[in-house]
Amino acid sequence: MSQANIPNVTPSITLTRDDSFNLLLSSIAIEELGLGHIINAEAEKIQYVVGSLPGLTVPATISDLLLINQSVKSTLQEAIKTEILLNNKLDSILSVLPGATGTGVTGATGATGGAGATGTTGATGGTGATGTTGATGGAGATGATGATGGAGATGATGATGGAGATGTTGATGGAGATGATGATGGTGATGATGTTGGAGATGATGATGGTGATGTTGATGSGTSVNNAKVASFVQQTVDPGNAYIFEVNLAINGTDISHTPGSTDIILAPNNTYLILSYLEGFQVPSEGIGYALRLDGIPLFGSHVGNGGATGVEEQLSGSFILTTGVVASVLQMYNDRASDTTTASDGFPGASLTIIRLA
Repeated sequence: MSQANIPNVTPSITLTRDDSFNLLLSSIAIEELGLGHIINAEAEKIQYVVGSLPGLTVPATISDLLLINQSVKSTLQEAIKTEILLNNKLDSILSVLPGATGTGVTGATGATGGAGATGTTGATGGTGATGTTGATGGAGATGATGATGGAGATGATGATGGAGATGTTGATGGAGATGATGATGGTGATGATGTTGGAGATGATGATGGTGATGTTGATGSGTSVNNAKVASFVQQTVDPGNAYIFEVNLAINGTDISHTPGSTDIILAPNNTYLILSYLEGFQVPSEGIGYALRLDGIPLFGSHVGNGGATGVEEQLSGSFILTTGVVASVLQMYNDRASDTTTASDGFPGASLTIIRLA
């Protein structure tokens, strides 16, 4: 199979934070699928040597079988190390997904009403009559700064909420009317110089405009990445054909869209959501039909979710797979079950014999 490629990112493409998380999660799923192919190839090597697959004309010797067994064991040990690294990588991604808080935008400051015009100066001589006060300017619509929008509710590790809409700018108050010109003073008596007329009174300042409308609160960030879970079984269990695997441990349950009761076969998924399912099984079957499993939702097998492998009697094998599903309008029950015709017994070597990792994508 070819190596996985990250899409070509040019200056005209912008990756959001959520896009980066989804690419990282997809890379883990693709590496899990690659490990599944490697394990399948090792199983076919054993089948070829023991004669289960056609092509070998001379029977294999005991030495040949021992060499093949050592080769397969070495490859599986390296695959287990890679699986542990992938699990640590997934845990690291899930631990750095904070939720974003939507914030409302502050309303714009209203403009101040224009000042009334200054009355004209009276003529020299007798004190001119004081000019009438200019009419008050119309009230400006805008005035004091709008109140700050309340903080949006904290999203559960989601994308940043969009900015709230900007408040409308208040209209500018009209200019006050010009004061009337003062009457001309009479001619002063000959001799002494008449005093200068006083300045007309300044027109009153226009009234302050009303407060601008408050901007709407930004939308709450979505809770996509916080909804995830990992359930597992560390005890050996023998599962009959058609029966579901029991998960007695919840290694992680985050958010409200995924739930599971330890010791149960059922994982409950919230309605109208899309989920990424990463599955893993280690065990063996008797007789030598290999191990296999599939996923089902509300009792209905999910087409394309089967993962299987042939193998020798009593030989432990490891399988992994990935699947994306979308739930309906009501809560759904997800199960991992034995879809082979023989019993399957899970491993009990200190690692999970069966596990499911569930991540809500949208």
